[in-house]
Amino acid sequence: MGAGGPRPGVGPPDGGWGWVVLVACFVVTGFAYGFPKAVSVFFRELMRDFGAGYSDTAWVSSIMLAMLYGTGPVSSILVTRFGCRPVMLAGGLLASAGMILASFATRLLELYLTAGVLTGLGLALNFQPSLIMLGLYFERRRPLANGLAAAGSPVFLSALSPLGQLLLELFGWRGGFLLFGGLLLHCCACGAVMRPPPGPGPRPRPRADREEDCAGDAPREAEADAEGTRLRLREAPPGGRTRRRLLDVAVCTDRAFIVYVVTKFLMALGLFVPAILLVNYAKDAGVPDTEAAFLLSIVGFVDIVARPACGALAGLARLRPHVPYLFSLALLANGITDLSSARARSYGTLVAFCIAFGLSYGMVGALQFEVLMAAVGAPRFPSALGLVLLVEAVAVLIGPPSAGRLVDALKNYEIIFYLAGSEVALAGVFMAVATYCCLRRSRDTPPGPTTGGASDTEDAEAEGEPESLPSGTQEPRSLESLEVPSPRAGSVGQEREADPGRSRESV
Repeated sequence: MGAGGPRPGVGPPDGGWGWVVLVACFVVTGFAYGFPKAVSVFFRELMRDFGAGYSDTAWVSSIMLAMLYGTGPVSSILVTRFGCRPVMLAGGLLASAGMILASFATRLLELYLTAGVLTGLGLALNFQPSLIMLGLYFERRRPLANGLAAAGSPVFLSALSPLGQLLLELFGWRGGFLLFGGLLLHCCACGAVMRPPPGPGPRPRPRADREEDCAGDAPREAEADAEGTRLRLREAPPGGRTRRRLLDVAVCTDRAFIVYVVTKFLMALGLFVPAILLVNYAKDAGVPDTEAAFLLSIVGFVDIVARPACGALAGLARLRPHVPYLFSLALLANGITDLSSARARSYGTLVAFCIAFGLSYGMVGALQFEVLMAAVGAPRFPSALGLVLLVEAVAVLIGPPSAGRLVDALKNYEIIFYLAGSEVALAGVFMAVATYCCLRRSRDTPPGPTTGGASDTEDAEAEGEPESLPSGTQEPRSLESLEVPSPRAGSVGQEREADPGRSRESV
């Protein structure tokens, strides 16, 4: 298949081809997060052509974001079944086709189905596999890699928003959508470089040795095939087929995962609202169209610096164990920025808001997936990410459309900023308090067998002993679900899954 993972017992390479994967993840993240916000530049023209209100038009971006998040479990299953590369190639084609078809739309419903559903699904099928592959290539440098990949969002946002305004002025919204569809074909190129990390293989033997042992190869191969057959017979379930879990829902029993999910739901209710409403808010305040579009570029420029810097900061030895608290601090800062800038009307105050918002928003973007990886571990990350994105989709469907409806009803943006800031600040406070309570309870609890958790997962991976895995984590199976081993290597890996209590020597 198109993607896989490292063989069990082999750590991520932390470099090499991983830097190419990082660049591809940078581009995909930029499209996934920057594109739904950049489309808001076209809203004024869409409202005029279709005679619709802002809340109805804002559903285009909301559906796109909802598909990006809500199809997370589907993406996880497809990656497990087919691999990262084919899923990303199909996603790039879908995203491009959605925007091209949207350029011919004659009703808002057609925009919902094309730009919203098709493009959103295509972005989802690119975004999640790229993060999974990035986690397979980096471990020691993972916070920095996550920060650099997350920087794709502000870079593309700062470029796509002015580009969209330029295309709107030159070709109208239909020509802009058509050209954006062609631009999204770059996602296919990013999917093409997503090859699996190298696994252990036999060292090449000298030619003389190969010729010497030629006569004895046949008996050894027959013996190895017989051993592989015995392993397959021993591992096979009663039905005769090896079962493979496509989505590990057992991660929902992890307390750290539950805390993270609740935090992300509260955060998604208000985090994206200011960025989506910012351009039209500035235009209603009397700011010229070009300068209003440039506000998103200011957010992007600050975000570009904040994400890699925060990723490097989180990778420090003293701070890495406390990344959840750093994440909660970023959420609190973002919420306070929204609350304090609710009455900003002049261009100078809007610029100051964009700088503060971009800084806190960049910290959130750099840390959000690092916190999840640290909480559940890399083997369970694909399933955990899919479930988190599904929950986040519900919040995305509630937040921006409700904000747009309030704008239509009240003709006032102030209350929108108050609501969005309160929700994000509440998410930060909850994350800090819940994390502290969970950690204190874990310290007070005497050591014993557990049902999961970040620390148990990481310890089991570090020791490399199958018997040290807690019941319910099933990490070897999760790793093997992302790889496509050779028949002989696959039988050994499946033997570990069938009998996790056996030591490596016995296999």
